[in-house]
Amino acid sequence: MEILLSKILSQIRHQENKLTSELTPTAEEAYQMTLFLNEMMQNVKGKVLKDGFKNEGQEIDFFKNIKPQILGKLIYYNKVFRIETTCPVNIGEIYQSFVENELKSLKSEYKESICNTYFYRYYRAGRTDRDHSYFMLGKINYHDGLNSGVFEIDLSFSTYYDNKIAHIIANELLYTYLLNKINPEENPDLVLLNLNEEISKDISWTNSQNALIELIYALYASSSVSNGNIGIRKLALIFQILFRTPVNDIHHAFHRMKTRAGSRTAFLDQLKISLEEYMDKDL
Repeated sequence: MEILLSKILSQIRHQENKLTSELTPTAEEAYQMTLFLNEMMQNVKGKVLKDGFKNEGQEIDFFKNIKPQILGKLIYYNKVFRIETTCPVNIGEIYQSFVENELKSLKSEYKESICNTYFYRYYRAGRTDRDHSYFMLGKINYHDGLNSGVFEIDLSFSTYYDNKIAHIIANELLYTYLLNKINPEENPDLVLLNLNEEISKDISWTNSQNALIELIYALYASSSVSNGNIGIRKLALIFQILFRTPVNDIHHAFHRMKTRAGSRTAFLDQLKISLEEYMDKDL
């Protein structure tokens, strides 16, 4: 059984674009995405339980990279739906206080359950030496003092740590969503309103997310934007706004690039080749 991450991400982005042209979803849009992602998860689960995996590498890739992307988005949209349907008003001090409390709660959860754990440091460092323990079925080590939630998961479809990554992804998405709520002037949707609708709706990133992240880091490392006086997260947000596509988990993706086989700058290498070939056409 083979499930491609690029195909999964493409299907999710297609559904997001079909539902809305904005980056901050409404309650109805979040609800529809929750239904879509839940159905996708059930379909993928059925394939896994039916066909299994060809080898250990395929199994690790699924539970480390593929399933967390689906589950992370599912957790995110479900939480957005709950926030949008419980928020008392849409403006004023009560609204501001409500959203700020949600952000405070998110930060508290992040500190207590995510960033202070050994696994989080392992994941952020882009390590692979314990992947066989973390991302293969039946390898849960209860001596690690795991959260009680481990006893509630489906052991035929979870290694426990795939859920951990999903929550990291959801946490980052929710953080951006809540910041946009608190500081609407920085909301990408308002920036997009200043673009000509007929032009902007046709702008999209059609290569892989890793390719985009490689380009972003190249611009960041070369100080090509604002003489280097811009953070990597803000630079990523600019591309997120321009191409209407989420740029998730940028730091971890970069660490994986540093250790990947072959060229570490595959996309930039291809850009150079494509540009030189284009130049040669005019000779």
